[in-house]
Amino acid sequence: QVLLVESGGGSVQAGGSLRLSCGVDEYIADSASMGWFRQAPGKEREGVAAIDVDGLTSYANSVKGRFTISKDNSKNTLYLQMNSLKPEDTATYYCAAVWALNDGEDARTVVNGLVKMDYWGKGTLVTISS
Repeated sequence: QVLLVESGGGSVQAGGSLRLSCGVDEYIADSASMGWFRQAPGKEREGVAAIDVDGLTSYANSVKGRFTISKDNSKNTLYLQMNSLKPEDTATYYCAAVWALNDGEDARTVVNGLVKMDYWGKGTLVTISS
């Protein structure tokens, strides 16, 4: 059963933009907090952005002001708008979802990798050339 499917990756030059989409099972879209993560070759996976069920968002410092996470529940889709892309943004990007945040957890703790996510997509590759 495939619950999360990413799309929209590709190759662009530095300074360009991409919008990633994550098709989400409707039950997840309505009830789960979600996030975007990325993993560059040879590096650990890191949180990029997250959005909770109330629409509150959080971003990694490295992407703040350049990336925007959003969710359209009517389309069961999570988005990541990426502007002013840099070569260091090159990575495989994954969307993930968690059913319930525990006390003390929020979108910020999702981005910081402190929350165990319940579901993961297979990823979409983003390559930024200088």
